[in-house]
Amino acid sequence: MPHDSIGWIHTIAALIALLTGSIILANTKGTLLHKQIGRVYGVSMIVVCVTSFMIYRVHNSIGILHFFALVSTVTLLLGMLPLYIKGFKNPIMNHLAWMYWSVIGLYCAFAAEIFTRFPMIFDIKNTYGIFYMFVGISAGLVGMIGGIFFKKKKIQWQEQFGQ
Repeated sequence: MPHDSIGWIHTIAALIALLTGSIILANTKGTLLHKQIGRVYGVSMIVVCVTSFMIYRVHNSIGILHFFALVSTVTLLLGMLPLYIKGFKNPIMNHLAWMYWSVIGLYCAFAAEIFTRFPMIFDIKNTYGIFYMFVGISAGLVGMIGGIFFKKKKIQWQEQFGQ
């Protein structure tokens, strides 16, 4: 549960990004709907990334979760820049690949957020070791499943949008 206004802004933006990212993954790429929902996703993810650097609940310092926030920020930027800056080789494929991983990274964070609640639900002493174990296992599984789907989608995108 969010502890302050930054936490609430972060949570609401993340939920908007989860919803819009899921819609984008499920629908046809390149349509007007894709572009409109994609803009909402992009803005909400910028808010998620910015606010993530303002949250210091674990050890009251910068930690591994901030590293993943940095990875998320870079992934989002690499997905958006090919559409706005000339010079990228095959900008559509770059956009599709990086934005796909942006959404999968968000799914990983969501899974980690849910699974790190298990120790409290099952009355397990929540040490940082258990916390990070749940983060690693849940995010790793989601990322692995995302990678399997990515391989299939990449082949489809290459056929549709070229190499």
